Amino acid sequence: MTSQLNEAHDEMTSRALPHDSWGGHRIQPLTNEEFAKVLRAMEIPFDVDLVQWRVTEWSEDGTRGLMMPYADPRAYSDRLNNLFTPAGWTRRYTVQTSAPVQRSKRGPAAKILVTCEVTIAWIGTNSGTGEEWSDKENALTGAEAQAFKRALSCFGLGRYLYDMDGEWIELDENGVPKKIPRPPRWATPKGWLAGRRPKPRRNRRALVRANGHGSNGEFRSHGVNGNGNGSSQILIAEIEAMEKRIGHRLYRGLLKRVARAWSPQQIRESAVLEQVLAQMQGAERGVMRLEAARARLAPGIVEKIVVSLNTPPAKLEDLQSLHSLVVALEKEVEVSQTQG
Repeated sequence: MTSQLNEAHDEMTSRALPHDSWGGHRIQPLTNEEFAKVLRAMEIPFDVDLVQWRVTEWSEDGTRGLMMPYADPRAYSDRLNNLFTPAGWTRRYTVQTSAPVQRSKRGPAAKILVTCEVTIAWIGTNSGTGEEWSDKENALTGAEAQAFKRALSCFGLGRYLYDMDGEWIELDENGVPKKIPRPPRWATPKGWLAGRRPKPRRNRRALVRANGHGSNGEFRSHGVNGNGNGSSQILIAEIEAMEKRIGHRLYRGLLKRVARAWSPQQIRESAVLEQVLAQMQGAERGVMRLEAARARLAPGIVEKIVVSLNTPPAKLEDLQSLHSLVVALEKEVEVSQTQG
């Protein structure tokens, strides 16, 4: 591991792990400095030998393929274990299936929908979704892996992979890539820790189409990452509806932090839209717990806690501040119940 990962690991493992009211654990909240250090350690790219590549789009004539990077779920869980120990995080899957539909001559198939909720003891909880058709090999495993990785990208782990444009590679007569790309320098631990970062992307989809050398710039998409405009518009509508539920300030803060955008309409990738929605859904749960705790405490006690943490509910902009306030209020509720 890098020195930055080691430092974050030492800080996390030096803390006790008894139960807490946030996500099932009673633990001491991180200081702002510790929180920032852990998030920076989460963002560090995986070692190059852990990154794999697959063709996700083809040129119209089938001679070139766009290869995109991904990492095995074990790389994600190994990073969590290194930083927080196996006792410092949990995941929970919820599986649903749609009604079967006729997809091919092989018969009807249902869509498997998986939600993965990941809780990191010192940080909080995020969720992600994955989906796959039941007639595909290892469909459930694939949907679970997708949901797990998307949940962790909300914490910053593996998020850098979404910023990689991939590379168009010549394919042989069997459709096999003639070479395997290498990540850009910024997408390696050494480059990242040296301060390298991806350049702002401008109209990435137009570049993808142009490099595909297909007829009229057209290309064919394949796999679970292919999402049409209809799916994106549904996600955008769901995100926009969250503003009234979590408040304007928190809504804008999460958009800026997760997607570096002021409006969901500015977000082009469906995966990023899903990350934003997952963060806002987590915020909604936190806001509901916040209101429940406030209703059980005297206004003076609530005000005292808000002032001590400098976290006025109307000015909350991130999940960490919301987390800290909820933990403090719920702890005070427990104290009042014990005294009562």
